[in-house]
Amino acid sequence: MLQPAARLNVISRVKAIVVKHHFNIGNVDYADWSRAVDEQVPTLLTADDNAFEKGVRDLLSQLKSSHTNFYRSDTSPTMPQHVIGASLRSVPSIGTPRWMFLDVFEDGPAARAGISPGHLLITVNGTPAAPPSFPVFHFGEEYYVTIELPNRQEARNLLLTVPPRRAKGRRPPLVEPKSVSYRLLRNVGILKIAFFSGAFGIRFSRLLDVAVESLKAQGCDRLIIDLRGCLGGSLGFARLVSYLCPDRFPIGYDITRKRLQRGYDVAQFPRVPMPSTKLGVLFCLARFSVRDKSLMLLTQGLGKQPFHGHVAVLVNEWTNSAGEMAAQFAKDTKLATVVGKQTRGNVLGATMFDVGHSYQLYLPIFGWYSPSGNYTEGLGVLPDVEVDIDPQRLAFGEDTQVNKALELLQ
Repeated sequence: MLQPAARLNVISRVKAIVVKHHFNIGNVDYADWSRAVDEQVPTLLTADDNAFEKGVRDLLSQLKSSHTNFYRSDTSPTMPQHVIGASLRSVPSIGTPRWMFLDVFEDGPAARAGISPGHLLITVNGTPAAPPSFPVFHFGEEYYVTIELPNRQEARNLLLTVPPRRAKGRRPPLVEPKSVSYRLLRNVGILKIAFFSGAFGIRFSRLLDVAVESLKAQGCDRLIIDLRGCLGGSLGFARLVSYLCPDRFPIGYDITRKRLQRGYDVAQFPRVPMPSTKLGVLFCLARFSVRDKSLMLLTQGLGKQPFHGHVAVLVNEWTNSAGEMAAQFAKDTKLATVVGKQTRGNVLGATMFDVGHSYQLYLPIFGWYSPSGNYTEGLGVLPDVEVDIDPQRLAFGEDTQVNKALELLQ
């Protein structure tokens, strides 16, 4: 437990960084927020570590923005998909709410343990796991979990092993899922994007190019892009949406806090296609090293593709960040039909700040808008065709959202 003086230093650092750097999309009055922080200081100084961290996170939640967190560098983030490679949804099961595994990332800890979408989580290390509190998983530890099929069928005990991870660069720790996987159903290619890997999207772009070329070589002329559960990630999403159109189209624009505060004209923003090489990235970084980084991002102009005009994009409530940016572009341009459930509404760009004594502050520092000026932060992307999964059928391998996409494309 930190001494009160050390905690006060951490709180003061958090408050100063928020006031200086936070991207204020929620029109928060920082003076009011700072007073709220000051009122909580006596309680925070005497609380145990867990209550202290939760108290700071509660104060940060008043900033009304996504990509905001506070934690020690040796602890895990709160969402299971970042640790075990699986998202959860609360579902009724014989009158009792249960956590159901919704998105299970290929080759992730949950998948390796034998967990599939539709399985119900019953216990973790013998402790019942039930909504509304998410089960807590830590990096570098093992867990014995009990799972069931719906209606209490076939209970199984599994060993779930989580590899050790630490924060990397300016991002929180993460068990990075397999970025791209793909398969072909007759003439329909299915691209699963769980994460846009790589700091600037170059690594992801290479993986995506291999997948698309393989699908085309097999006769793919219809395409399903599965962004359900997508964690977000890098600029690689721009490569993905570049495959939806032959020419250079505006994807959207990011805007810095300073530009937001002083006002702006989007027409004056530099129009920049996503770089396709490391040299291009370096040139772009040099170009914006001494100027405001607000810009309009363009697709890359990859030419005509055999699946153009026959694309569906799958989304759900755990589609995040860059995944939402891709889905919004597809919907706004009508270059694809968006199918599924409303997305998360987390589209701000964030970075990490060291606030001392092993504590990190994750905070949004720029915003993302569609070319027309609309934003999905706090709102999410509404699908063109709303379809939910059927928990009973999902557990036995029937994916109603994929089936609807196939129906639309055929």
